[in-house]
Parts: sequence; structure tokens; C-alpha cells
Amino acid sequence: MGTLFKILVVEDEMIIGAKISMQLTNLGYEVTGLLCRGEDAILHMEDNKPDVVLLDIQLKGKLDGIETAKQLQQLSDTSIIYLTANSDEATFNRAKATKPAAFISKPFNQLDLQRAIELSICRRDETDNHIAINNNTPELKPFILNDCIFVRSFEKMMKVPFKCILYIEAERNYCRIHSIEKEYLIVITLKEIEDKLPANYFLRVHRSFIVNISHIDEIAASHVMIAKKTIPLSANLKKNLLLRIQKL
Repeated sequence: MGTLFKILVVEDEMIIGAKISMQLTNLGYEVTGLLCRGEDAILHMEDNKPDVVLLDIQLKGKLDGIETAKQLQQLSDTSIIYLTANSDEATFNRAKATKPAAFISKPFNQLDLQRAIELSICRRDETDNHIAINNNTPELKPFILNDCIFVRSFEKMMKVPFKCILYIEAERNYCRIHSIEKEYLIVITLKEIEDKLPANYFLRVHRSFIVNISHIDEIAASHVMIAKKTIPLSANLKKNLLLRIQKL
């Protein structure tokens, strides 16, 4: 499916942690580990580079979640999302001082989890020196999940659902995503993004174009039409397109 957003789960209750891991996998994320001790999370961080750590404040071992977060932040710029029950004000203030991306209060559902992670993705660019601040300069790499892609727009990472993408156009080492609402320029080659996008949505029809099959309005001898845009259709790729259309 492509490069997935990587998440480490550090949860005191392993049954709860296993459930969270399953939810994350269903949402299209890569779970790098499921741990119950802060000490183990620190060792894990040295060999793995998760984008986000879901961190229970109450942990087994000598380190609680807050102390664990402090040490993790010294090793990496990973985002911290705290999993909390009913914490007292002093504990909350300690946690807040570590500047987490989000808090999730227990019990929570999959939607709560998804929103917190998406919020952390959008906030990563505030401290990420690898992402350009100027909107005219694209981000280094997009985040591609199971049903959407996160791309830079001004000073934010914007979620673009696959169903809203009309087609993708190559521009040398960049790609321009044409969605229903707007366009986004990203630093990735067409070949790279082709390998990462789900085949049930997208198909390459030309050396410079990938299309969202569900948005095709017309197929002609040498082109397809999407939203009144004429997109060239290579003769050697036309057969693949017709076969895919028949399967819809």
C-alpha cells in the first residue's frame, strides 16, 4: 500500500493495547510495537522511528508515561498522544508541560483515536525542519494512509481523501494532485506515488498521468475525460484501463 504512518503503542493494559493496535491497523497505520513499560519504549525508539507514540500516563515499571515522554523527546521529534483516565490537576499539568500533540480520555472509540492522530499529523509541520514553511515550496514527502493522503497547504497538512482526487500529473520530480476542490504540488515522482497508491482507486494511463478510475467521464481512442479535462491515454495502457472499468 505504501509508506504508512508509524505508531508505537505504550499501554499499561495489554488487552486495551491490543485493541488499539487492531484499530490502528484498520485505519491504515503501521504499529511498530505494543509495550507496557516506559523503559522498553525508550529502547524501542532507539531502533525504530515511529511518527507518533500513543502513551498511557500510568505504566508498569519505574517510569510513568510523562517521564517516558520526556526521554523519548530527547531521542526523537516524535509526536506524543497521551492516553488518560481521570487524572488529577497536578498530573495533567505535568503532562501538558511536555507539549503533547493530543490527549485521549479513556474510554475512547476509534473515531476519537483517528481524530487525535490526524490532529498530530497536522501539527507535526510546526516543528518539523524538513517541511517548508512557504506554500510555494512543497513538502518533502506526503503521508499516504489507507483512504487518504496528507499534503501540505500553506502552514498545514491537509487531508485529501482518495475519493476526492481526480487525477495526478507528473511535473519532473514533483506531482500535482488535482482534487475536486483544489490542486496540491508534492515532492514525489509519479512512479513513487503510483507504487504507494491503492490499485482499486488509481491507474496510470499515460507516462505523465494517474487517474482516479471512478471519476472518468469518457474514454476515447487516445484520451480520457475527467471533469472536462482531456488526459492523454497511451495505447499500451488502454487495455488495462478497459479491463479495470469492466470490473467496477
